[in-house]
Amino acid sequence: MVACSLSHDRENMAAMDEVQFSALQILLKASSKDVVRQLCQECYCSSASGSDKLMESTCASLSVAPNEANQLIHSLHSLTRHVVYHGLTSPEEIISLFPEGFHQNLKNLLTKIILENVSAWRNEAQASQISLPRLVDMDWRVDIKTSSDTVSRMAVPTCLLQLKIQEDAALCGNDFTTSALTVELNKQTLDTMLDGLGRIRDQLSVIANK
Repeated sequence: MVACSLSHDRENMAAMDEVQFSALQILLKASSKDVVRQLCQECYCSSASGSDKLMESTCASLSVAPNEANQLIHSLHSLTRHVVYHGLTSPEEIISLFPEGFHQNLKNLLTKIILENVSAWRNEAQASQISLPRLVDMDWRVDIKTSSDTVSRMAVPTCLLQLKIQEDAALCGNDFTTSALTVELNKQTLDTMLDGLGRIRDQLSVIANK
């Protein structure tokens, strides 16, 4: 299954316009409900709008011209992604998206099909989102940096902090990979970092206790 990412479509989540809903009524040419169901499932993925294979199969199954098939695919893609992105989970919420005068039976069918698939689509979207690297382990030690010249001798304590980072599987193939990052902190920098982490801890505690 092609991975889909909600973030890719965030700019396209505005309410659909009348032309897009009009294109959806091309589905009335479908020979069965299963044809509509299959199209909804295939059009959800982010690659659907650029798939020549999907456009050809849509032309064949609905007996429509390529430009009509393209409009339909784009509209179905926008509708299904809109529902998932905005977390619509009830028939009333989905039905309210359709304009007045939209074919009643088709509206009910699309609503039913979307509700059948929305949980799986949401899980797929969450699983495929690219995340930031994650901290999985940490180690540290304190060293003494020394230097000298003919005038004076210097001994400065410093903290070496080693962070073990796990990269996102979406960026590294199918397997998670880890890497190590070592940073050097003087006392002033360490105090600043600890103060910031303390503020983050306090904010997370407030949110968790709500």
